[in-house]
Amino acid sequence: MTYSTLKYEIEDRVLTLTLNRPEQLNAFTVEMANELVAAFERASEDDAVGAVIVTGEGRAFCAGMDLSTGGNVFGLDEDQRPTLADMHERLDDPAIFDGVRDTGGRVTLAIFNCKKPVIAAINGPAVGIGATMTLAMDIRMASEKARIGFVFGRIGIVLEACSSWFLPRIVGVQQAMEWIYTADILDAQEALRGRLVRSVHAPDALMADARALAHRFIDGKSPVATAMARQMLLRNSAQTHPLEAHRIDSLAVFYASIGDGKEGVAAFLEKRTPDFKGVASKMPPFFDEWVSGRGSSS
Repeated sequence: MTYSTLKYEIEDRVLTLTLNRPEQLNAFTVEMANELVAAFERASEDDAVGAVIVTGEGRAFCAGMDLSTGGNVFGLDEDQRPTLADMHERLDDPAIFDGVRDTGGRVTLAIFNCKKPVIAAINGPAVGIGATMTLAMDIRMASEKARIGFVFGRIGIVLEACSSWFLPRIVGVQQAMEWIYTADILDAQEALRGRLVRSVHAPDALMADARALAHRFIDGKSPVATAMARQMLLRNSAQTHPLEAHRIDSLAVFYASIGDGKEGVAAFLEKRTPDFKGVASKMPPFFDEWVSGRGSSS
């Protein structure tokens, strides 16, 4: 598959997904949204990919929505008058899908559903959707040159890309409120103090450090166990009672114990490197039902 707004490059099981509109500071478009969704869906099922790093080409990560495009810059159908019922009953209806749904939210949902660890390597300015798309990623690593802003209030719009779900979980409600209300631009150190980013790096070291972390996540690890752990942490932490986590833990441990877990235990006892055979494209039989929400008691 070819992309117009992205680079998709795999090296040693690490996919580097580069936003590639450098002359526009990698400004976000509907086309980029569609390509990001397709890229994450592809990476999730591609067993050649162990982890994903997202970065930007040139001096920016992503300067937000491209406001220079003609018509409605968000790609929305202004003749629509959607209701809450529409968002429940017609979410995938083409009129709603193409004309109403937030494109950034479709991207973050694709990232959320991905079976691979995802690292944001924020190499420069990341504002608006450039900031919120990273919230669905597992780790955010920032260059000293990074500048991050949830600047929606400056142009009279609201936070998007499911960020009202992700941001308070990452930094807490009080910090999220302050950053959204002020619409300030944060430097890398302020983002670090607010626990938005994991670490700050010299610009020329950022990608090497991100790749090193990606390999710590995947080398010698079961792809199935990694995919399960990612989804368990994202989904179970949002449940209202730990019993829901217990249900999934029980199934996950059961199937792991008769799969890669059996090899892992044998390798530990025999003092050798495990040879895991599981792949994330073939998850335990309950997985698809669980992540789709079918069979949920909550």
